[in-house]
Amino acid sequence: MSFGRILTAMVTPMNDALEVDYQEAVRLAQYLIDHGSDGVVVCGTTGESPTITDKEKIELFKTVKAALGTRGTVIAGVGSNSTSSSVSLARMAATTGVDGLMAVVPYYNKPSQEGMFQHFKAIAEAAPLPLMLYNVPSRTSANLQPDTVKRLSEIPNIVSLKEAAGSLDQVSELKRLLPPEFEIYSGDDSMTLPMLALGCNGIVSVAAHIVGDEMKAMIDAWFTGDTALATKWHLELYPVFKGIFVTSNPVPIKALMNMIGIKAGGVRLPLVAATLEELKFLEELLKITKKSQIDNRRQVEILELKVASDIPGNTVV
Repeated sequence: MSFGRILTAMVTPMNDALEVDYQEAVRLAQYLIDHGSDGVVVCGTTGESPTITDKEKIELFKTVKAALGTRGTVIAGVGSNSTSSSVSLARMAATTGVDGLMAVVPYYNKPSQEGMFQHFKAIAEAAPLPLMLYNVPSRTSANLQPDTVKRLSEIPNIVSLKEAAGSLDQVSELKRLLPPEFEIYSGDDSMTLPMLALGCNGIVSVAAHIVGDEMKAMIDAWFTGDTALATKWHLELYPVFKGIFVTSNPVPIKALMNMIGIKAGGVRLPLVAATLEELKFLEELLKITKKSQIDNRRQVEILELKVASDIPGNTVV
């Protein structure tokens, strides 16, 4: 199966008391699907998974999937550095109607490659849903090696990988070793186009919260063979891809969502709100996104005019 080309690692909206705002989570998920995303990852790192309780996670899984139905894929973040806790959450998530699960490499305890293999194998066997592995060594201090991913790909419901090691050499080795039906997603927005060039499938994105339509334009351009246009979009969006990490994720993207009228709210400790200086930077970054949105609308209009002019008998003025 395919989860889609653009999956947004969705923030978890919170009210003023820092309680999960389920109604706003639905509104955000629907907004993302309306603006380029094929699906959402709920309660990943961007969703503040370390500080969201299992009870809150299960309610989010149920609520978001019920709202999206067949309009968008919902992947439930169930990973932690405890195999038994991850297995328990995976079993509960499998009852909520979500389309798949995502589990991160165990963090802090730095397991061996065999330990990682056994960890993911236990999660996959605990729940019948398709499972996406998530490799992000900068956060976990452990790198899931390509040989281990190959072994894991032989487990039937382990079907994809979110790869955020930042190494195109590692991506090349993954593509060399893995079967073609095993899907690899970039875990870094700025690596999306380079990884597409190596035959990867899409992106699990943070930036798609604010430039989802533009990212879709970039990815669509790539898959229709217009590499020049895809490169143009990549370069135009690059400052956004980097700027949204001016401080710890998801602090900047939540601030940006608040600025555009989606009530993402604040963050739970140990994360803290953006500083005034960081907020000023993000306000300037928002201007870049607005320019990109204007460019995207112009590109769509040009394409529509071209299509209309190609229809016999049509005269485009």
